[in-house]
Amino acid sequence: MSSTMIGCLGIGLLLLLIFLRVPIGVAMIVSGVVGFSAVVGLEPGLALLSAVPYETFINPAYAVVALFVLMGNFAFKSGISDDLFMAVRKWMGSLKGGLALATVAACGGFAAICGSSVACAVTMGVVALPEMAKSKYSNALSTGCIAAGGTLGILIPPSTIMIIYGIITEQSIGKLFMAGMIPGFIQMILYMLVVRLWVGKFPEAGPAAGKFTFQEKMQSLSRIWSVLLLMIVVVGGLYLGIFSPNEAGGVGAFGAFVIGLLLCRRISRKQFIKESLIDTIRTQGMCLTIMLGAMIFGYFLTVSRLPMEISDAITSVVSSPTLILVSILLIMVALGCFMDSMAIVLLTVPIFFPLIQSVGIDPIWFGILVVRVTEIGLITPPVGLNLYVIQGVSGVPMGSIFKGVTPFIICDFLHVAILMMFPILSLWLPSFM
Repeated sequence: MSSTMIGCLGIGLLLLLIFLRVPIGVAMIVSGVVGFSAVVGLEPGLALLSAVPYETFINPAYAVVALFVLMGNFAFKSGISDDLFMAVRKWMGSLKGGLALATVAACGGFAAICGSSVACAVTMGVVALPEMAKSKYSNALSTGCIAAGGTLGILIPPSTIMIIYGIITEQSIGKLFMAGMIPGFIQMILYMLVVRLWVGKFPEAGPAAGKFTFQEKMQSLSRIWSVLLLMIVVVGGLYLGIFSPNEAGGVGAFGAFVIGLLLCRRISRKQFIKESLIDTIRTQGMCLTIMLGAMIFGYFLTVSRLPMEISDAITSVVSSPTLILVSILLIMVALGCFMDSMAIVLLTVPIFFPLIQSVGIDPIWFGILVVRVTEIGLITPPVGLNLYVIQGVSGVPMGSIFKGVTPFIICDFLHVAILMMFPILSLWLPSFM
């Protein structure tokens, strides 16, 4: 049996294990070791289990994931998200659909200190859903805008998916962060436009909430200084070259810790520290297991020569770099209907990255497009993770949530098309670094 055929069977085994609900990291380790052993031999295959974990876990680059996750946990536990939503609500709540607009804006703000889409969706779901229910918002609009707004968490830096993409492709994480700024802002504006069009056609779906005086609006801004400070220090430090990504994560985590101790109101300071650390350890353990699996599976793909064969096959049929890029992104969108965003990146990027390099596609631009289409998977049935998170928080039937998120999915494809037509939107800020 040829090594390429073994490579195909290895991917088939991986997908089978995933559909059997084996954790993605474990599934990659098993299929990678089995496939590598089939191509090279049993002894080298077993040697991967000792060599790769050591190489992976001593790599200081992976510490950046834990630091930014810790920063997001400190921010969440301290109640920063509540202050952020209430401030934006006072400025936008008096408009039709104002609470939904405030939710999208708050998602964008919280995304700047939290690198997880699911965490962003959960946080805003807990904060915003009760307020929209009080104002008699439709279930579809309220859940749809939160599920979609949560996806901003992995496009607006810091982003765990960008970090992982940068590590496995050896691209600058700082440049990836900068490349996500303008696309993330555009995405937030487009989501707000969807809300305005929705309430323009169905005014009863998002009635205006109470009005606030100008003084109350200005006072609300004093409650969000912590978000602005963290964002300016972390992102500004990266942009100016003052911090490396690891240093920026450390500074951000320390800043969120200090701010959290000052602002923490919902739980005791002891609980604040304990819960933040425990949640970070759990998330980092999951990420390291997945990255270990990705490394082992990547070695298997390399010896199988499957990525090279796929690249040759695609380029022999399609010569246009644009069509190649569109084909890759459509494959990722299809996988997003069934797989988690991190799993998509770890499975597909090692296969397609050599191809996009060979046809001259900018790897930073490609990284933003990859993150953007994996975002779509987070709100695409049947396995859109954000949808089930919001359903668990709200108790709203899945049918209403699917209905509510559909206009935002259409908007997502428009956004991807804009980013493809105008690469400068992603590459302008990194060009100054």
